[in-house]
Amino acid sequence: MSAYTIVTMPGDGIGNIVLPEAIRVLDAVGFDATYIEAPIGWSYWCREGNPLPDRTIELLQQYKLGLFGAITSKPKNRAMEELAPELRGKGLVYYSPIVKMRQLFNLDISIRPCKTFPGNPLNFIKRDSQGGIFEPQIDAVIFRQNTEGLYCGVEWTNPPDQVRAALETHPKMAAFKNTASADLAISTRIFTRSACQRICQAAFEYARTCHYPSVTVCEKPNVIRETSGMMEEEARKIAQHFPDIQLWSTNIDAQMMWLTKNPHEYGVIVAGNMFGDIISDGFAGLVGGLGFACSANIGHDVAVFEPTHGSAPKYEHLQPSIVNPVAMILAACMLLEHVGETDQAARIRTAIAKVIAAGKVRTYDMKMLKGGVDAIDKGAATTQDMTKTIIDHL
Repeated sequence: MSAYTIVTMPGDGIGNIVLPEAIRVLDAVGFDATYIEAPIGWSYWCREGNPLPDRTIELLQQYKLGLFGAITSKPKNRAMEELAPELRGKGLVYYSPIVKMRQLFNLDISIRPCKTFPGNPLNFIKRDSQGGIFEPQIDAVIFRQNTEGLYCGVEWTNPPDQVRAALETHPKMAAFKNTASADLAISTRIFTRSACQRICQAAFEYARTCHYPSVTVCEKPNVIRETSGMMEEEARKIAQHFPDIQLWSTNIDAQMMWLTKNPHEYGVIVAGNMFGDIISDGFAGLVGGLGFACSANIGHDVAVFEPTHGSAPKYEHLQPSIVNPVAMILAACMLLEHVGETDQAARIRTAIAKVIAAGKVRTYDMKMLKGGVDAIDKGAATTQDMTKTIIDHL
């Protein structure tokens, strides 16, 4: 028997391209695993009315480890239009399967590393005081609370009377007293103390283990006083047990400005669901974009690893394939680290670094070309060529 069984969920669009490339690299590095493919994504919504089928949930419950590619999500009107006719009118509502998966298995800790690979032409650069160019070395790891906040799904358009009555007990609702319920859309931002404690604890433990000098809470407590305030309060409590690590605090809007002012000064960053999503994409843009951005979704029992890019369906059927597989391969590295195969993860990261530094093989995004079949004619590597070159450098 293999040492590990991994549930693979290619999903939609380019998820079907990049996930097999990651498995090629895992095989090449000697990872002893069996892979079981499971259904997820838009096509299963359209055919079955469920983008996260029960059989996928059962596989994750059994094997605990998943590799996920990408999904396509569309607005609710489009979702209903594309649902099979025989399923319409049955009260089915499309809900993001990756969000549902996170909540179902309480994958509350999302870890998103954003690190510079020297030689990547997409890296952020600055000018020094003499007008010269330099490249800050960015090494930020965002800890995003993954199950609560604005993504928890507690929202209404045309809220029921009892919901509106409850909300109107708050004095700030007076501003909306003359607005008809049919003209109201309400999304709640819910934080729990236990979830704040868990994400902050994980961030500080990671900072200590990986020798980061600081943890930054990135929220907005001066305006969103209750939820952001709770995150800050719990971070301060936990910081008392880590006297060797500084606790910093930034507001999300100011942090987005400082991304291009002094991004190299930040290490571990912790934030709620929405702000963590925003800041991790912001940092990803400084280290090459979403083609280099990976993510872990970790719960008490189950862990799922994914690139943070979308499904990009327009690229799925291009022949040859041109999409960048590095983010998916880095997600596989995070899986290796999670199960303790740190040497294999380090070998893959080193191989990726060597390929990028050499600069001989670059995907279309690294060559700053528009996506299309002519990108190969202009010197871009195919998806498979990039994977092969990484494997050659193992």
